[in-house]
Amino acid sequence: MVIVAEVATAEAAVDAALQHRPDIALLDIHMPGSGIVAAREISRRVPDAAIVMLTVSRDDADLFQALSAGARGYLLKDTDPDRLSLALQGVLDGEAALPRSLTARLVEDFQDRERSDHRRRGALAKLTEREWQILELLHDGNDTRQIAAELFVSPVTVRSHVSGILHKLRVPDRAAAVNLID
Repeated sequence: MVIVAEVATAEAAVDAALQHRPDIALLDIHMPGSGIVAAREISRRVPDAAIVMLTVSRDDADLFQALSAGARGYLLKDTDPDRLSLALQGVLDGEAALPRSLTARLVEDFQDRERSDHRRRGALAKLTEREWQILELLHDGNDTRQIAAELFVSPVTVRSHVSGILHKLRVPDRAAAVNLID
């Protein structure tokens, strides 16, 4: 491997990626200007560059943000140097590079979300016909007043039905309820 640039900030990383068009951009998640910002921008502007975060952070939120920003790898700075080289080659070969401990947490989080989504989809079946009508009207962008006029009921009745929908679906707000039927 040949290092084509070493930079200290997110802005400089983006500039270097644009100039050199590297196969891999190795970024620190907490670099000045944010490695997440740099990853997102490099992914957008140099899509052939594989983004790999090299960091001390074992925080799930950092991992998910990095992956969301386009990172194909998330390696810890205490990774054995020989392993680092293999991981980077793996990324070039189309693999993801994640430490086993973070991969296990990623799998657990995915499974938790799937279980939660499955329970919510099952809850959709428990909605009454009127609740479905209201949910569909919400989905179409109607507010409480508009739904009340459409269904010839009071706004209080609509709010009561919405409250029942949120409770049955175990979601915090109308937007989350509407997202379940998309």
